[in-house]
Amino acid sequence: MDNEELVGFARRVGLFWPAAEIYGGAAGLYDYGHLGATIKRRWEDLWIAYFIEQNENYFLIDGSNMLPEKPLVASGHASRFNDILVSCKKCKTFYRADVLLGELGIKINEGADEKEIEKAIKEHGVRCPKDKGELGEPKAFNMMIDVSLGPEKKEKGYLRPETAQSVYLNFDREFQLLRKRLPLGLAIIGRAYRNEISPRQGLYRMRELIQAELQIFFDPEKWDLKPKERKPMNVVTYKTGKQTKMTPAELVKDGYPEFYVRHMEIIHHFYTGIIGVPEERFRFFEKGGADKAFYNKVHMDIEIDVRSWNGFREVGGLHYRGDYDLTSHSKGANKDLSVSVDGKRFMPNVLELSFGVDRNIWMLIDVFYKKDGERDVLGIPGFLSQYDAAVFPLQKDDALEKKASELYDSLAKEFRIAYDTSGSIGKRYARMDEIGTPYCITIDFDTVDSKSKDHGKVTVRKRDDRSQVRVSFDELRKMIAGSRAIHGIGMI
Repeated sequence: MDNEELVGFARRVGLFWPAAEIYGGAAGLYDYGHLGATIKRRWEDLWIAYFIEQNENYFLIDGSNMLPEKPLVASGHASRFNDILVSCKKCKTFYRADVLLGELGIKINEGADEKEIEKAIKEHGVRCPKDKGELGEPKAFNMMIDVSLGPEKKEKGYLRPETAQSVYLNFDREFQLLRKRLPLGLAIIGRAYRNEISPRQGLYRMRELIQAELQIFFDPEKWDLKPKERKPMNVVTYKTGKQTKMTPAELVKDGYPEFYVRHMEIIHHFYTGIIGVPEERFRFFEKGGADKAFYNKVHMDIEIDVRSWNGFREVGGLHYRGDYDLTSHSKGANKDLSVSVDGKRFMPNVLELSFGVDRNIWMLIDVFYKKDGERDVLGIPGFLSQYDAAVFPLQKDDALEKKASELYDSLAKEFRIAYDTSGSIGKRYARMDEIGTPYCITIDFDTVDSKSKDHGKVTVRKRDDRSQVRVSFDELRKMIAGSRAIHGIGMI
């Protein structure tokens, strides 16, 4: 499935589509439909259950989407949150320089400045893809979206460029409220805003995006958190630049902090052990040199082989940010954000687990959608699907429909159940397959015939292999509960 096919499938089944679609859509802005909004919420609930709710020192907060200017000056976003753009002198089209060069196979560092971009354009003779016009001088473009606060618009503000800043701004108050203990994890799932020059590839590069981020504040001298598993993971280290399988012990021996490697394990299990992403499609990719964010001590992207995006692409990151953030806000706010724990005064370090929710939803479709003959199947795990099961009467018949309605009413008290009587049974199966419903339950004449040996039993058809089994109502409940359960949710 390529990018266009995935977008077409998403529209057809109610996943997502461009915002203001009836007016032609808006670049970099997307709306979630009824199916997409439900799957997104299921993914967010899974993320909270796995990363937050299993640790007594981790908490979910929420922050304002709009911030005054001063915090974003202190954080460096006002001066450093830039992309380099170039424009065609002829047609006036603007391009994000690194994207334009990357599409032409020209490798540049992620943090390349205007001079490096200009040099690459000249060396390779790059011209406008639309009309071959000459490209103008590269210029830095700040991606934050500014807003005016107050009726006279005197106070400048911005839509937050990342959710993490809301955590840093609330750290001191939360630390005081939560009994002054470390490590302390503060998490947010919310929206961030970036004025992308050239949004593209569906949910990959957006102007309004949803992030799920966990910021863990800790004392690096006392956070005795060690890896637990011996299972190797696919890693591309900056030192080698090559993908290889490395065990946690090998990573620690290579100099990566134990607490950092432990979180690599945790993230790896989330994707491969719980969601079910194939091992060969998951990896960590370390950034270094000019590609690494300047404040990070260790910076690894979480990458999935997303074939509609032509290979491994970033869906999240694991960043050891040191004490940069709290130090910056201490200076900007003229407030000491250091802490005193066990008689020691220090500025907490931060480990950031950051995930692009939209990118992860796209990834789920890319990884789990398949064509099986003439049918489309969204084979996502049952705990992420919109419905746990669907109930159908075999055909239009008063007795069958009455029994099917009774079963629906009973199951709907415990599970997420669809009910459908429209079209042939085959068409109803197909509709459920393409939206990811794990089981279809059919009420037939044997179910309602008191003389039949199968009286009281239903036929359950499984989405993934189309096999059918005959089960009692009690067995049915166990099957649905088993599919809905999140296997391996316990922190490894």
